[in-house]
Amino acid sequence: MKAKFIVLILFLIVITGFKYSEKITIKGSDTMVFLSQKWAEKFMQKNPDVLIQVSGGGSGIGITALINGTTDICNSSRPIKTNEVRKLMEKYGTTGVEINCAIDGIIIYVNEKNGVSNLSLSQLKDIYRGKITNWKEVGGKNARIVLYSRENNSGTYVYFKDIILNGEDYSPFCQNLPGTASVVNAVSKDEHAIGYGGFGYTKNVKMLKINNVEPTIDNIQSGLYPISRYLYMYLRNQPTGLIKKYIDWILSPEGQQIVRESGFFPIK
Repeated sequence: MKAKFIVLILFLIVITGFKYSEKITIKGSDTMVFLSQKWAEKFMQKNPDVLIQVSGGGSGIGITALINGTTDICNSSRPIKTNEVRKLMEKYGTTGVEINCAIDGIIIYVNEKNGVSNLSLSQLKDIYRGKITNWKEVGGKNARIVLYSRENNSGTYVYFKDIILNGEDYSPFCQNLPGTASVVNAVSKDEHAIGYGGFGYTKNVKMLKINNVEPTIDNIQSGLYPISRYLYMYLRNQPTGLIKKYIDWILSPEGQQIVRESGFFPIK
């Protein structure tokens, strides 16, 4: 009976594989994985002959895959770097194609029991540089600050380092975690912790104001909130055929509504 069951499963896998006449592979940003999966699911419902495979790993992983030719689309939460563009040019004779597909706010998370409600950008920088190490220095309790960050192949990690730390190094006591969900989970369990990540990951943590500006939808989308950014898709060449159809749909009102439903902000 068990052998028959295994044969049946293998048969179904083969049959399922045959039903897709076209495929798109997408790799990259962990921040964008949930959003990208939602886009893929909806598009495949509308186009049942299309298979879209989405995986994360970080923006750097996605851009490397784009350069190596192992993905059709790279999701990235940071702009592509000059040396990465050079590698694309050397290998394909193109500088690549950048597509803005959503807006995200970088949210600073603290534990719900933390009495601090606002930080200035300079205070945030000093905390993550290791110059401010106790919550009492920013109006909180007398307790050592526990730092959490994304892993260094993350576009969010790079963005935070470039924009908040002005390119300087993180504190050596900062703990890097794989994915925003892991950061939020760690902060939610530690009264003295601080972390950062996307707007869509705010369950069981407190969002801080930055420069006295709340990270609301209107403030992020308008640019009033000081830590907001575009989310990108990168291609090797100008999109054609199925990939163009998919990207056009993502940028359409229907695709941008999924952006809104996923906790990000539409570009239109």
